[in-house]
Amino acid sequence: MPTYVTLLNWTDQGIRNYKDTAKRAEAFTAAAQKLGAKLLNIYWTVGPYDLVAVVEAPDDETATAALLQLGGVGNVRTTTLRAFGREEMDRIIAKAAG
Repeated sequence: MPTYVTLLNWTDQGIRNYKDTAKRAEAFTAAAQKLGAKLLNIYWTVGPYDLVAVVEAPDDETATAALLQLGGVGNVRTTTLRAFGREEMDRIIAKAAG
């Protein structure tokens, strides 16, 4: 299943409600599962991003839907990167090499 690395920043609303961040992560896990995606891990970070999430989804549309729902709540803004595992990268290199 495709993997997505999502970089998150709290909005003003999100930082005001920082005490609920673990509960919000649980809610996102449940919402993602209903759409067919899976939160593999979430990290609270120090630096330019407040959180980093690793999500699996069957396709870009499902990943986007899950992250739109997350952003729509108003606590975070997201930047999402499609990530490729070792086997996927081997296939990509094989295609590129001809």
